[in-house]
Amino acid sequence: MEALATKPLKILRLNAVKAKTGQPTSTIYAAMASGNFPKAIPLGERTVGWLESEIDSWIESRVRARDRASS
Repeated sequence: MEALATKPLKILRLNAVKAKTGQPTSTIYAAMASGNFPKAIPLGERTVGWLESEIDSWIESRVRARDRASS
């Protein structure tokens, strides 16, 4: 039996996360601190990134919250 194909992991840097979510840096870091946004992954001494799949899931959760609120 063939193994299921998995989507390759992709790490997004801050500018890509900001562009994808429409959120400014301060909001991203505040939401991370409160546990309402995916945590950053250390990539180097002064470099972080976020898993694209986790950012996509966060966006989808915002859409679901909107849809529940409008029901």
